Amino acid sequence: MVVAASEQLRIVQDEDNSKRRQILDGARKVFMDLGFDGASMGEIARAAQVSKGTLYVYFADKCALFEAIVEQEALQHGQVVFSFDPDREAESTLKEFGLAYLHLVCRPGGGSAIRTVMAIAERMPDVGRRYYARVLDKSINRLSAYLKARVASGDLSIDDCDLAASQFMELCKASLFLPFVFQAEPAPSEQRMSAVVESATRMFLAAYKAR
Repeated sequence: MVVAASEQLRIVQDEDNSKRRQILDGARKVFMDLGFDGASMGEIARAAQVSKGTLYVYFADKCALFEAIVEQEALQHGQVVFSFDPDREAESTLKEFGLAYLHLVCRPGGGSAIRTVMAIAERMPDVGRRYYARVLDKSINRLSAYLKARVASGDLSIDDCDLAASQFMELCKASLFLPFVFQAEPAPSEQRMSAVVESATRMFLAAYKAR
């Protein structure tokens, strides 16, 4: 009986998680198409193919829905996040991290979440702060920790590793991220991203490689 009850609970939880994902997928599409202000719970229910009653069981309003999407974005970022080896030399590590970072921030559909967060951050500063802390600042901190390890090994010479980490990430986005996020250009090609990261790595090491 205990095993049967446990299995039944697992099935219910799986169904609950599946329904929640279905709602979030529908909400993401509506936010992408209509923006935060244009989105309504009715539109989201239709896109998710659930009743409004079911929608309200899971989320109190569209603010809660959008915050859940931000949380999901942070979770996806955590799954994609680059694994730094502090003993590995800087050049190849920076190149691989740069490409992984660009794949995250310039992936098709990824710009919509950033644009929507930027649009509502003034009215909902907590959402903006959480998105920055869990998606962007997390990458800066991890790269900074790696740079500190390479400074300690004598490979790099950097006074402010937090600043240097931010600089490298901005160099990687140069000419790619802003045209993408403002929809002036499509997501960059693999070839273009590789070329920009190669250039960013050369510039970074020219400034910070230990002499």
